[in-house]
Amino acid sequence: MGATGQSEVSSRIFTIPNLLSFIRLALVPVFLVLIILRADFAALVVLVISSVTDYFDGQIARRFGQVTRLGQLLDPAADRLFIFAALIGLSVSGIIPWWLGAVIIGRDVMLAVLGIILANNGFGPLPVHHLGKFGTFSLLYALPILMLGGAFHQIGWITNPVGWAFALWGAFVYWWAGVIYLRETARVIRIPRGIATASSDTLGG
Repeated sequence: MGATGQSEVSSRIFTIPNLLSFIRLALVPVFLVLIILRADFAALVVLVISSVTDYFDGQIARRFGQVTRLGQLLDPAADRLFIFAALIGLSVSGIIPWWLGAVIIGRDVMLAVLGIILANNGFGPLPVHHLGKFGTFSLLYALPILMLGGAFHQIGWITNPVGWAFALWGAFVYWWAGVIYLRETARVIRIPRGIATASSDTLGG
């Protein structure tokens, strides 16, 4: 299919990519329970399955012109829920400290509040900044690496420092993007209604 078909965003619900995204969402509570029960290897298997479905839903959506508005919501939602589940589970298990989970979750709570403020002022959500994507990817690498060290203690000497490097850098960039969203929200809500919105600082990077 041509590039035009790939770029179109439809309102369809029942597509293969959306089905894969729903499967990922259904795996989140399974993943959380397995981490809390310290079934680390099984949790890693679930995470691998989720990562594979994440890859294929993106490939199928782009290649076969099945990009949908629902899919654009489900995909990042599944990523964030897996991060939350991993943070809660690893904190309960004592693999990571509670403060790390609080720092990361606190940033998303702030974004939810900013979304409410924007909606109350007649604006939609801000475009995703590349720093936010980078922070998310860093955390999606960090947490499985830390889980790997929990499942196989003999490799903890290498997985723990690598995992912590990704986790701390990801948390820093996550909040860096959060500050940009905060600044951009403050700018946008000062624009009088009826005046065309200037290009967002979060676009283009």
